Amino acid sequence: MEKLIITGAICGAEVTKEHNPNVPYTVKEIGKEAELAYKAGASIIHLHVREDNGTPTQSKERFKICIEEVKRRCPDVIILPSTGGAVGMTNEERLQPIYLEPPPEIATLDCGTMNWIGEDEIFVNTENTIIHFAEEMNSRGIKYELECFDKGMVDTAIRLHREGYIKDPMHFNFMLGVKGGMGASPRDLLFLINSIPRNSTFSVGAIGKHEFPMITLSIMMGGHVRVGFEDNLYLSKGKLAKSNGELVEKVVRISKELGRDIATPDEARKILEINYLER
Repeated sequence: MEKLIITGAICGAEVTKEHNPNVPYTVKEIGKEAELAYKAGASIIHLHVREDNGTPTQSKERFKICIEEVKRRCPDVIILPSTGGAVGMTNEERLQPIYLEPPPEIATLDCGTMNWIGEDEIFVNTENTIIHFAEEMNSRGIKYELECFDKGMVDTAIRLHREGYIKDPMHFNFMLGVKGGMGASPRDLLFLINSIPRNSTFSVGAIGKHEFPMITLSIMMGGHVRVGFEDNLYLSKGKLAKSNGELVEKVVRISKELGRDIATPDEARKILEINYLER
């Protein structure tokens, strides 16, 4: 079985210091949390950015200085910026981080519209939005992580691949247990895994108490994992995690118990076929 790629989702757009005081907002805090996750074994940092007061932003300049800080601390780590941003942002806002120079190696591509957690919130990703985001990423040589919250999104990604908008090899990120999306049970995950093309790769993330059971199953099934404050704030029931590094360390322990080694960033690039050397 190939080595395990761990993605550290270190802050997200929804969680705050009120939920866990260790959630990073500032450039320095984001850099520190990325470093702790990286040193613990994460080869990818999934990056949202905030203003110093915690407000989510897709500002290209804010991404630039945060990425510079992360790269200063973790020179070879893969940075995977979000193009999901936060609910209510325009497509133009959401796409800002892909226009950095140099472009990111990989970025998220959300594959459908869904009800989103709170009352009356809708995370809008029309088919035209998905196609536009894919074309923009294709034009800049950016690989996409196909973020799917239910089976319909998987089907949309596969159909758009057939139509030529989404390129091979496809890499899916299954996000489970989000209100408005698919549940977080072994049945749900196995259904998704069995729905994607054989030459695809996949990673699994899950919300709150579902995180570690679902990522353990992914490790066993040959998939990869996403872990971090964006999805779950607790190391165990009732115990807040002190850092993203603690959450990554727990994944590493589980993976090694199951006999699976951890991928370095360069090994992750090869597994995902990120063509970073061709730029």
